[in-house]
Amino acid sequence: MGKSLTDKLIASHLVEGGDRPGDEITIRVDQVLLQDSTGPMALLQFEAMGLRRVRPRVVVQYADHQTLQMDFRHADDHRFIASACRKFGVHYSKPGNGICHVVHLEQFAIPGQSLLGADSHTPHCGAVGMLAVGAGGMDVAVAMSDGTYTFPRPRTVEVEVTGTLRPWSTAKDVILEMLRRLTVRGGVGKIFEYTGPGVETLSVPERATIANMGTELGHTASIFPSDVVTRDYFERLGRPQDWREMQPDAGAASGERIALDLGEIEPLIALPSSPDKVVPVREVEGTRIEQVMVGSCTNGSYSDIVQVAKLMKGRRVHPEIDFIVFPGSRQIFELLAREGYVADLLEAGVIVSEATCGSCPGYGHVPASGTRSLRAFNRNFRGRSGLQDDQVYLASPEVAAASAIRGSLTDPRSLGEAPRIALPRFTANRREIIPPAPPEEAAAVRIIKGPNIREVPIGKPFGQDLEGEVLILLGDNVSTDDITPSGVEAITFRTNVPALAGLVFTRIDPGFARRAQQRGGGIIVGGETYGQGSSREHAAIAPMYLGVRAVIAKSFARIHRANLINWGILPLTFEHPADHDTLRLGETLRINGLRAGLEQDEPLTVLNQTTGSSFRVTCPLTPRERRIVTAGGVLACTRERAAG
Repeated sequence: MGKSLTDKLIASHLVEGGDRPGDEITIRVDQVLLQDSTGPMALLQFEAMGLRRVRPRVVVQYADHQTLQMDFRHADDHRFIASACRKFGVHYSKPGNGICHVVHLEQFAIPGQSLLGADSHTPHCGAVGMLAVGAGGMDVAVAMSDGTYTFPRPRTVEVEVTGTLRPWSTAKDVILEMLRRLTVRGGVGKIFEYTGPGVETLSVPERATIANMGTELGHTASIFPSDVVTRDYFERLGRPQDWREMQPDAGAASGERIALDLGEIEPLIALPSSPDKVVPVREVEGTRIEQVMVGSCTNGSYSDIVQVAKLMKGRRVHPEIDFIVFPGSRQIFELLAREGYVADLLEAGVIVSEATCGSCPGYGHVPASGTRSLRAFNRNFRGRSGLQDDQVYLASPEVAAASAIRGSLTDPRSLGEAPRIALPRFTANRREIIPPAPPEEAAAVRIIKGPNIREVPIGKPFGQDLEGEVLILLGDNVSTDDITPSGVEAITFRTNVPALAGLVFTRIDPGFARRAQQRGGGIIVGGETYGQGSSREHAAIAPMYLGVRAVIAKSFARIHRANLINWGILPLTFEHPADHDTLRLGETLRINGLRAGLEQDEPLTVLNQTTGSSFRVTCPLTPRERRIVTAGGVLACTRERAAG
């Protein structure tokens, strides 16, 4: 029986582990990606381990989130990461050079290799046949130290693509259709492998949009073949030597299959405030909006921005609309300028911003209160825009441009004939990517740390029993943005955990941090898919700093569950989800014989000492995970083993 491309990629990188879905596997990591929201902490962790030089072939740190440097502490972070990169053997992409996923695809992606990124949208590079996976910063720091990554083996889901996209239907609509069918929980523990004749009709930027936003399904990765379309793309990048063919075997079997006919897809839109609340645009056409944006790693490609420029040429932005565009990289921005598309956008009244993540994670262009914002981005979780009570819609650049012209949600098919876009040839350069110091010079490099950069906190080991108060009671789909905000107020403290801890759950319960400190810590109770969204490990570090010892939830997002373990917080799952509704804020919960129960890998009984009732939770851990979490996290475990 033939092998899927997923199986081939895992097999070619497998260090150890089983072959069944859910088995813990360890793979070799060829490349590592960091960004300036999560990267500084990962570099601090690497330093705390006493290490000198990264091991993977390619490690790149991007300054793409806090590029406006609205606070001296942002600039301090950039000075820190620039100096740490030179010392530790990491390439440094300067502010304004572009969004990590877009630039990495342009400059470093190689079919057949593995990529681990400290950002949940790292699967972007699966568009060219890479095994590209997002992870928390600690897992990335470990990968930088020994060149490996350990995670549960995902199930492979074959997405058999047929047909061709009709005019005005786009790759964004493809992934929105997947979200409509499967929801934000539909990809947990899975890799989506795209096959079939329809794949050949999709360009690499289109494939990247689908692979990137597949993260909102909760998946581990999305993988496309590396074929003649990919070869043409690498030639246009000026990197033909890096292309190689990567295809599944003929007759490769997959346990689960999804049929996707591109010809049946129409313009779609995600309603506030979840990427899976998807309906056809025609059903909400005419809804008034006040802000429109196009960009981000999902829709900041050359093709996306040119499509908008062509639609806006000879037209004007509606007088009551603010329309902002963010190109994905400096390389794209420069070409758009040379070809006159930037001038066309400016003439139409569009605000053209830097090549940056910008407002996608809530840094700038925050919507006005009581208004609606339409964005060709990847997430619309409530509050992510920087406005807590926001109303954010997600759609394609085509829907965005049509709506910006009309002043309300608009089906772009009403604009007539769709423009045709041809990929250009780019001028390959890495001028704004600074290489590391050679090993013989690295020892003399001084790491620069501003006053906001604090030491990495270390968790505490568990005793035989666990007791704590229910500090907060949450519903389903709590994101890492809900736990620690993604906006300007929080990014300032990404390297200052004591300060960041004061913002935990501030958008849901402003009194949480004070209550946790007064109670000496405690327990968080959540619903389904707790910790979805960003890979930001600060959503585990800051609660750990406040004394949180466990999270009891109905289910966990993959990356966040790993982050909790890495920072010494137990991820406990309700054996019976209905027990969630029996708990109340302030009740005291206790688990007797905790460590012994974890060793036996059996359900644990939780005693509600306030009501006298009890319920059961599960905490399946591998021996490696058990050793890490009971010691208080990776750093505590590392110190414990070193002392022994």
